[in-house]
Parts: sequence; C-alpha cells; structure tokens
Amino acid sequence: MQLNIQEIKKIIPHRFPFLLIDKIIDLVPNEKLVAIKNVSANEHFFEGHFPDEKVMPGVLIIEAMAQAGCIYFYYSRDLQGKDLYYYLGKVTAKFMAPVVPGDQLRLEIRTRKFIKNTGIVETKAFVGDKMVTEAEIVFSTKER
Repeated sequence: MQLNIQEIKKIIPHRFPFLLIDKIIDLVPNEKLVAIKNVSANEHFFEGHFPDEKVMPGVLIIEAMAQAGCIYFYYSRDLQGKDLYYYLGKVTAKFMAPVVPGDQLRLEIRTRKFIKNTGIVETKAFVGDKMVTEAEIVFSTKER
C-alpha cells in the first residue's frame, strides 16, 4: 500500500511546518512501513540550525519517525475511520550521521510490540544506503 500527502493528513493531525512525512511508499500492516521525507534547503528550521552549516535537528528526525510509526499503528491495529490523539512516550535513539539539505530520508518502521492502544516500534532512517538514525519509540493513542 502507498499513501500520498493528502491521505497522510487524514490520519495524523500535523500540518506545515510540522508535518514531516512526504509520502508512504510501502505499507504492510503488522509487518513494515517505509516513508519518505525530502529534506529541502527551504526547511524553516535551517534558518537557525545552523546558518553556516545546515543540519536537520535530530529531534525532528525522531518526530518524522514517530509520525510514520503512528500511521503504521493506525493500519496495523485497524483503526481506519477513527479520530485519534497520539501521545509520544519513551524514545531511545542513536544518531550516526548528519542529515543536510538535499538529502532524502527513508524511514523504515517495524513492530516491536503492540498492546491495545500502545505501540512500540523499531525505526531506522537512511540517506541512500547509509543508516543515519535508529530509534525505539513508544507511543499510545486515544479516541477523541
């Protein structure tokens, strides 16, 4: 399954400038999700991080991973049609390389564990074939 930006916006409440996923290129519920984030030189955060040597903040890479994880959970737990709140819990992350303008982040999400309205996902972010970040993210959902 693939999702475009309009379909993503139906699932998660984030909007510009905080919507950090451009598209889902592969989604198999309860197996994996692969999302894309194109990193443009025009991103608002590059004005201050850092003006002379632009680097995407690690916290925003984690946020992109969390957004992708919520979409994965939404389909894996068959929550289609429900209006949900998402709460980010614990994050354990490791950063291996900087992400800079012109990079394309490929976010890969896999199940670690799902319990009722809580998800634990293993995430990896790649630029090309190089892993730049890996994280375990815990989150939960609640119907509005």
